[in-house]
Amino acid sequence: MTPDFRQIDWDARLAADWADLLRLADREDLGETGDLTTRALVGEEAVARAAVVARQPGVVAGMPAAEMTVEFFEPRLVWTPLVADGDRVTPGACLARVEGPAAGLLAAERTLLNVLGRLAGIATLTVHYVEAVRGTKARIYDTRKTTPGWRRLEKYAVRQGGGRNHRTGLYDAILIKDNHLALVGELADDALPGAGGLAGFGPAEAVRRARQFVAVHVPEGLRAGVLVEIEVDTLAQLDEVLPAGPDLVLLDNMNPADLRQAVARRDAVCPTTQLEASGGINLDTIAAIARSGVDRISVGALTHSAVALDIGLDWLGGVER
Repeated sequence: MTPDFRQIDWDARLAADWADLLRLADREDLGETGDLTTRALVGEEAVARAAVVARQPGVVAGMPAAEMTVEFFEPRLVWTPLVADGDRVTPGACLARVEGPAAGLLAAERTLLNVLGRLAGIATLTVHYVEAVRGTKARIYDTRKTTPGWRRLEKYAVRQGGGRNHRTGLYDAILIKDNHLALVGELADDALPGAGGLAGFGPAEAVRRARQFVAVHVPEGLRAGVLVEIEVDTLAQLDEVLPAGPDLVLLDNMNPADLRQAVARRDAVCPTTQLEASGGINLDTIAAIARSGVDRISVGALTHSAVALDIGLDWLGGVER
């Protein structure tokens, strides 16, 4: 089985992330005085119904967070979902209905639409990338270029669009980048971990040291999930690191011709190592990159450039108590 990073599904940890953000959203929107407009104009006993409606075609993501939002702002609101995360919707599609105290619904409205729009926008953009590489072996991965505090939520949305999750944080995988190698090249030997005599070591030695570190310092129950990946930006560097057997090699900013060469060299030397293309990839370039034969393509745009899907709240009128 090909090793992979831990993938994010909706679970208790993700719900806890959103619960933390809900408390911040409450302070942002309601402050110390609450919803002044609603307090001035809407009676405390007013009850209303509304529909959550997609204004654009897209992929749904964030329905569990939406339900939590409604319950957080007003536990008496009744949330009735009509679609599930990962579903494709057309303009005018009703995602859910909400009924209950009107003041609570008005308080929840903006946060509810914000989370649905943001996560659905990411899922929808991801689908376009996934479809662009259809028919190749390449799979689409996200990056850590996420909104602070929203990382697991945004990576969850990538999964709903058919993408895969790269490492969630610095804690769950090793990715040796050019900055790491540049830094160790400037350190005195006694400032480096492990056996001495190798100040300024190169990429292959970095992979070997990373493997040794994982074997010694990562608890046995977690060790199998900690992948060792290294970034290279030339074919010469790739040739150097392949004999060390990294789980993954990130091929940074290589053109399709060089990527094809990289695949051929990997196949000849270490076919179990996965190759990941990354750097400046967009919908215009991704198909050619995928056809090079790489296993993975990581795309920062999935999270840092996704446009929120237009989702609105249509009032269905008040109801009698």
